[in-house]
Amino acid sequence: MSKRYYACVYGGASEKISDLHKKEIEKLGAIIHESGFSLVYGAGATGCMGAVARGVRDSGGYVMGISPDFIGEFEEIFDCDNTVIVDTMSERKTIMEKHADVFIVAPGGVGTMDEFFQVLTLKYLKRLTAPIVVLNLNGFYDSLLKLIDDLIEQGAVIKEIHNLFDVVCAVDDESLLKMLSDIKEN
Repeated sequence: MSKRYYACVYGGASEKISDLHKKEIEKLGAIIHESGFSLVYGAGATGCMGAVARGVRDSGGYVMGISPDFIGEFEEIFDCDNTVIVDTMSERKTIMEKHADVFIVAPGGVGTMDEFFQVLTLKYLKRLTAPIVVLNLNGFYDSLLKLIDDLIEQGAVIKEIHNLFDVVCAVDDESLLKMLSDIKEN
């Protein structure tokens, strides 16, 4: 049996996120599957989370969702091929990290920021090696990138932090497609 490669996508469940973002993230789901990856994510059915899962599923791909048992109080759960129910948000992140061959940060809110900063910290501490990609669609993450620059300027973060993640402005960016291809070849 061959190895299953997983793209872990972090993104918001809010339906208030722009439809333009959701449409692009749904395309990302198709790209993930077409690149030979399965999806591991937070199991949401709405917002960017639902969009990426629909994109993977509609193109014939495999979707693994990781959800704390209480999350149904806050968001609808997608009908995943495999839904893993856990007790805490920490367990959710740990399982997603364990499966991920690449992390992709789609538009989202504080939960997405928590996930991004956790994997960035773990990469800095050499606890994981998988690539991290920030999707700065239509400038969505300009403020986040400015914050990181401000933290560098204030001496709180080393400037080499930028070497630990990539930023792309489109889901079909050539560097993202090449990265996905390279992961499968190595």
